[in-house]
Amino acid sequence: MTSQEPLLREGLSGQYSYQNQTNRSSLDMSHSYSVNTIPSIHDYIISEDLLAGQRLDGRMSAVRRFFCLFVTFDFLFISLMWLICVMLNGQNIVNAFIEQILHYNIHESLFDIVLVAFMRFLLLILFYAILYINHWIVISLSTGLSSAFLIGKVFAFDWTKTSQPVFEVLLVLASFIVSWGEAWFLDFRVIPQEVHANRYLISATESERAPLIRRFIQGVPSMYAESTTFYSPRSSLQGSLLHEEEPENAVIPPEQLTPDQETHYKHLGARTLQSAWDLYQKTDWKLRRQQNESRVFDRKDPQAGTIFKLETQIDASPRYILDELYFRVANLPNWNPTVKESQKVQAIDEFTDITYQVSENGAGGIVSSRDFVNLRQWARIENAYVLCCVKCDYPQLPPNNKYVRGENGVGGYILECIDGENDKCRFTWIINPHLKVRVPKTILDRQIWSMMMGFAQNLKTHINSLTGETK
Repeated sequence: MTSQEPLLREGLSGQYSYQNQTNRSSLDMSHSYSVNTIPSIHDYIISEDLLAGQRLDGRMSAVRRFFCLFVTFDFLFISLMWLICVMLNGQNIVNAFIEQILHYNIHESLFDIVLVAFMRFLLLILFYAILYINHWIVISLSTGLSSAFLIGKVFAFDWTKTSQPVFEVLLVLASFIVSWGEAWFLDFRVIPQEVHANRYLISATESERAPLIRRFIQGVPSMYAESTTFYSPRSSLQGSLLHEEEPENAVIPPEQLTPDQETHYKHLGARTLQSAWDLYQKTDWKLRRQQNESRVFDRKDPQAGTIFKLETQIDASPRYILDELYFRVANLPNWNPTVKESQKVQAIDEFTDITYQVSENGAGGIVSSRDFVNLRQWARIENAYVLCCVKCDYPQLPPNNKYVRGENGVGGYILECIDGENDKCRFTWIINPHLKVRVPKTILDRQIWSMMMGFAQNLKTHINSLTGETK
């Protein structure tokens, strides 16, 4: 590998250019690809359209909530205009109600327009607020039938008998225009924004990854690839462009995933990636333990419980550490004494996989071994590499009687360069473990603090041993 290896970059104009890369650290095994010209996930997050289309924690999205308010406004507005028309005719309100409602006549009463608005309100709220469908068919029927009735009403109504024809005309026009406004807003705003928001993180991370993948497509040399053949069978263990070598003693065969399963795992990974990044940016962490340059924090979450965070510094590039933690997960028991077994069991794509790990007994034997099935996904977000992790269901690995199945909430690693130095990394580890153990919380929290400190020291020792061999 030479220090003048060309670095492929994508400009904002879509053109490609090469730039010499100099002063590369010997620790950086990644060929650090530039993503500065690619829109980051943060650019998508601050988009108002994307924020409005997100359905957070199962709640209704902001854009759909506005649509439901608009539908409610439609009914109330038409009802108010009808009341004004009745009052302007100079009738007593009680007599007007009797004449317009109880003695309804299509040629003289406008109350049917209010009923149409009410039926439209019930139909749209039922399907788009309660059933939460994401299709235009219901709104098209609602608008079409309402328009047909209003056109027929214009011909059937006896306009010569009304003393205030202007207001009656406005009532009909308002009902017609508002019903079409509902159809336009749902079809051109609600549905597109929700669909876009549902997949924005995957699209954003793919944009972040494009330079990495393009490097192989353009044929630029890489120390990870021995050839330019990238084909691997669906769901094979070697489902990565980096051709990671899997352990020969792997005992859990990968499953043939359906397209729906792959999409589910990718979406789960994307949501976890976003959540892990949001946790990283929280400012309410409380310092619990400090040892040299390593610090452990925690924060309370109403839904997730206690979340822990470790911060430290490691003398290696962020990409070097990412390679070790993601692509060499099977080596974890060799340097981390708290892990008994670790292996990748399913590669979803180049950036998403499923792993299986078994922990050693902890807390002096108080906590027995737990096994974990985790979904992982990594991406470059702004100037950091983020490797997220969360529990997942995997048909090949159901809970068993040998180990208690532990669960990991949203967490992961955030790896950043320190002050632009490629051979120094600000390492952050966020975990939210659910060990299902009957131990006083205070004792368990202290054990987790100690475990995180021990992990940081073991990782530093391991990285130092590897970098020492490469010097």
